[in-house]
Amino acid sequence: MLKDKDRIFQNLYNDQGPDIASSQKRGDWVGTKDLIDKGRDWIINEVKTSQLRGRGGAGFPTGLKWSFAPKEVGSRPHYLVINGDESEPGTCKDRDILRFEPHKLIEGCLIAAYAVQAHVCYIYIRGEYFIDGEKLQAAINEAYEKKLIGKNAAGTGWDLDIYIHYGAGAYICGEETALLESIEGKKGQPRLKPPFPALIGLYGCPTIINNVETIAVVPTVLRRGGEWFASLGREKNTGTKIFCISGNVNNPCNVEEEMSIPLKELIEVHAGGVIGGWDNLQAVIPGGSSMPLIPKKKCETLTMDFDSLMAEKSGLGTAGIVVINKDQDIIKCMARIARFYKHESCGQCTPCREGSGWMWRMLERMAEGKASKDEIEMLGDVTNQIAGHTICAFGEGSSWPVQGLLRHFKKEIEERNNLDLIVEKKNNIPYLVDQHLLDKKNA
Repeated sequence: MLKDKDRIFQNLYNDQGPDIASSQKRGDWVGTKDLIDKGRDWIINEVKTSQLRGRGGAGFPTGLKWSFAPKEVGSRPHYLVINGDESEPGTCKDRDILRFEPHKLIEGCLIAAYAVQAHVCYIYIRGEYFIDGEKLQAAINEAYEKKLIGKNAAGTGWDLDIYIHYGAGAYICGEETALLESIEGKKGQPRLKPPFPALIGLYGCPTIINNVETIAVVPTVLRRGGEWFASLGREKNTGTKIFCISGNVNNPCNVEEEMSIPLKELIEVHAGGVIGGWDNLQAVIPGGSSMPLIPKKKCETLTMDFDSLMAEKSGLGTAGIVVINKDQDIIKCMARIARFYKHESCGQCTPCREGSGWMWRMLERMAEGKASKDEIEMLGDVTNQIAGHTICAFGEGSSWPVQGLLRHFKKEIEERNNLDLIVEKKNNIPYLVDQHLLDKKNA
């Protein structure tokens, strides 16, 4: 378990206040100029030493991403964009940072902006987080008044302006290029990559995009040293992480813990255990709704980090842990998740636009026991036709939960759905040809 002295977010539950005076008592905005005076190369190398990986879901090494920004600023300005869209069901960590630890984020923005040579930073916030955005704006105003941002920010000689941009509640805008499209005032649809945002991003300029939690931990990492951060967790899965635990637990909560902590310990110690006891556990979604579920037998020894979960054909994602006990209909649960992804698809790619609807409808029929065994195999084929065949990772995010269900609970689906095919193919009719057009009177 994480020791209190290693805790980065000391006000996660708003015990001390989010204002600048309270933040400075917790160590924020202390020696910021000294950190920046050490130079861009030192900052980036220290972040690389820490092995900090992005906390938004993909887990890409942060220091490496920063190094992709052009070394020199040419005719195009550089931008820093903070992804606070956080629309992943089961995840609400960024919200607590925005409202309770805003100055950690703002200070992190200054350091990150200096490292990637950006003078303008946009913080993109989920539309439903309007009140939390107001609290962040109040903290930004405080920072401007204290001359911690703006012209000659914190006496560093670096100018930085921070703007908040509210989304309209679309899940897809959590994808980094769709987020850029949204900021530009366009429909939130992902762009083709390459070119990557580090070269051609916001308004066609070099842009670095990071998650709220990723940026918020940077000042503490630099103050205490990259090696300190790397000493927590295990190799390539280092540092602390805010875990969001919800579902069938006695005490749903957000908690900062050390990476690689056992899943069982998280649930039993911090979330008050599974409703009905550990033996009543059915499955756990470990990283937000887009990650494949893990059955109970594997949850006994599972550790919460990127590589451990990848080995179990799942992922840490946003660390939004959703606990499902045996009182729930697991097939119906997955059908509800599939409905969400069907609704949130941007519609740009045919496999995702059509396939997400197919998955939802098929799962609804399977939950009711109205499907055939052949359709179960067909559902697996649909997921494989979506994953890896779309512009962005939404295709994987929508199909992985279904693949997890088929991988671990196929037997339960087959027991409920053992119907024979009721439709026989009598004519060799091309797909999507209207039946009534085959009648001569309608021809």
